[in-house]
Amino acid sequence: MTAELPIIEFAFPGPLRDRIVAAIEAGTKTATSSLLREYEVAGEQVPQVGFRGGLVDSTGRRRVVLETTNVELVRLCDVPLQHALDEGEGYASVDDWRAGHLRFWSSAQMQEELGDGFTVDDSSVVVLERFEIVR
Repeated sequence: MTAELPIIEFAFPGPLRDRIVAAIEAGTKTATSSLLREYEVAGEQVPQVGFRGGLVDSTGRRRVVLETTNVELVRLCDVPLQHALDEGEGYASVDDWRAGHLRFWSSAQMQEELGDGFTVDDSSVVVLERFEIVR
């Protein structure tokens, strides 16, 4: 795997990241969601179609190269069912997806990243990203 490619990390190192990496490698996870706020506080641009990066596991080992195939910015209340299903994490409905993501975005680690006083509500902008394994 090309070491020059940027690193792609999902969640924080630990069991959740490892489940996500396994789902991606199995081909069941082809989409992900982030808050636009995450990119803003990190001073990073939202991924663009064609972006490639090396997916890392909890140990920092590069596993596969992912390429972004689609990016949409939508309000939290407008996330479609197909996106929730394509996240490959067992969500059966948008409500399941929302509950899982709200737990993650409300965690102490994420609150530290998002900044004091930031709250997620229906108008929060979510970055919906689709990707595929290219090697």
